Amino acid sequence: MIKYLYKEELDEAFHEIDEPQEGCWIHVDEATTSDIVKIAKLVDLDYTDLSDTLDKYEIPRIERDDDRVIIYTRHPSDEEMGLKTSTLTIILSKDYFVTISPHKSHLIERFISQKPKITSAEKSGLLIYILLKITQEFTIQIKRIRTNVLQQEKSISQIESEDITDLTINEENLNQYLSSLVPLRNVFELIASGKYTVLFEKDQELLEDLLNASIQSEDLCTINLRTIRALRDSYQIIFTNQLNKIIKLLTALTIILNIPTMVASLYGMNVSLPIDNNPFAFVYILIVIVVVSVIAWVLFQRKRWL
Repeated sequence: MIKYLYKEELDEAFHEIDEPQEGCWIHVDEATTSDIVKIAKLVDLDYTDLSDTLDKYEIPRIERDDDRVIIYTRHPSDEEMGLKTSTLTIILSKDYFVTISPHKSHLIERFISQKPKITSAEKSGLLIYILLKITQEFTIQIKRIRTNVLQQEKSISQIESEDITDLTINEENLNQYLSSLVPLRNVFELIASGKYTVLFEKDQELLEDLLNASIQSEDLCTINLRTIRALRDSYQIIFTNQLNKIIKLLTALTIILNIPTMVASLYGMNVSLPIDNNPFAFVYILIVIVVVSVIAWVLFQRKRWL
């Protein structure tokens, strides 16, 4: 679905227009092949130049075709099964600012709803604001994962299988975020060089904030991954220790329970046995079984098998 958005300095918010005009922002949600064909004609590019915009695994990068700049980014999203990031393509052309998302982009919706003080014609400004929004989304999601991990650290002595599953999911999410943040930072640095778009003084200041935020997100992501690995190692040690305790307990109980079984088996044989004619033989045998079992129980208690 293609939307044509326009905003001038006196406008409070972006509003939709029926047809594209110079200085408008073209946003494509849930992009299809036919949408990409239309956009390619508008910005005077071949379809093959924009086909990667529909690739859900596209890596962040920046390309230039004459006076048109194509920036492939990724942002946190749950729209695709198995992926925690989604592709968002930004195109800077002479007449239009274009964003393309293969899914419904909640990030763009939130950005528009916040009514930023910027016009649709300020292409470099819009670019930096959206990139800053992407970085902020990464930071929010990473901090949310960090909170979950810290909660698991507090209850490490009461771990369950679900905790291991949650930890694995958090680690996979962070790995996906980091694999997007690293190439994204390279894109930011290329934009900061001024080779791809004209930057004004206020844009430079925003771009510095953007680079700093990106580096902080990377560092936070790396720290969280280390914490998760350390926590996973702790889980493994605890599980191994618990398993050893269970094996010791079962071994001790097996030995203790085997004592009456062995005695009963011996005196169940159809042969002559000591005290088999004694009227109190059964009582004596029970006493022996109890005494030997108690001795075994005390011995295993001292060895901390029970």
